[in-house]
Amino acid sequence: MPLAVVAVGGNALIRDSSLQSVADQYTASVEMMRHITTMIQEGWDVVVTHGNGPQVGFNLRRSELANKHDGLHSVPLDSCVADTQGSIGYMFQQVLKNEFVLRGMDKESVTLVTRVLVDRNDPAFESPTKPIGSFMTEEEALKKQKEEGWTVIEDAGRGWRRVVASPVPEGVLEENAIKTLASQGFVVVAAGGGGIPVYRRKDGIVAGIEAVIDKDYVSALLASRLEADLLVISTGVEKVALNFGKPNETKLDRMTVEEAERYLKEGHFAAGSMGPKIEAILHYLQNGGKRALITSPEKLTDSVSGSGGTEVVA
Repeated sequence: MPLAVVAVGGNALIRDSSLQSVADQYTASVEMMRHITTMIQEGWDVVVTHGNGPQVGFNLRRSELANKHDGLHSVPLDSCVADTQGSIGYMFQQVLKNEFVLRGMDKESVTLVTRVLVDRNDPAFESPTKPIGSFMTEEEALKKQKEEGWTVIEDAGRGWRRVVASPVPEGVLEENAIKTLASQGFVVVAAGGGGIPVYRRKDGIVAGIEAVIDKDYVSALLASRLEADLLVISTGVEKVALNFGKPNETKLDRMTVEEAERYLKEGHFAAGSMGPKIEAILHYLQNGGKRALITSPEKLTDSVSGSGGTEVVA
């Protein structure tokens, strides 16, 4: 059967600020996994990746409060990524199994705690830019900088925050396990939150490092390495648009690699939103990928069948 890597955004599980609880996230998971189950029912093997930005933020906030008020030890960022891989994977597995039972499908899913290799000398570590955790006063931020070596910035007049590096992913250490499980028909939930960032020391030992890896870049890398037939990036809009939000906005049904590169250079895809998704898709297609889609969760199955979303082809 053909293989698809489907990337689910972490924000897809939190529809708005009033729906942030675990129960709310589970409800959102039900909707997303129903669409993926339909895709599986139509003949696809699927590897699911996902974001975890809001969930890691909640975990860091809990850790900070527990440390401040009760002296409990802080939780490192790489451990928070691992924690959310497990908790979000559990939700996805629960929903998928229930959908399989309801539809009479003989399928199983599995969540794989996934490490992603980065280069300790990546320039991103010299200039951290990814905000994480709670807002702080300047005094609190500078104290953290001094005592714990954090890099902190003033964030648009809203307070001070910690920033960490967002290095380029170089490899998925559990790649062979993912490939084996997918080939045996398992629905694999992997590389959650862009993967747990690790680096290889000169002596060959692998160690965790505090960083945030873009989940779309990792999804593209994994899709390429697995020789997947399709990469799907699920986001908040059904189609990619030129001149987004302007009177002359134009929604795109299809792009070639050359067109996507040109639109990217022309500034149509913002660095903080659609840009990284387009860059990830280009990486996949330029490294042997066949077909990629950007679409919203509710249009997933329509888009896969060719009647929705924006298709990008080599």
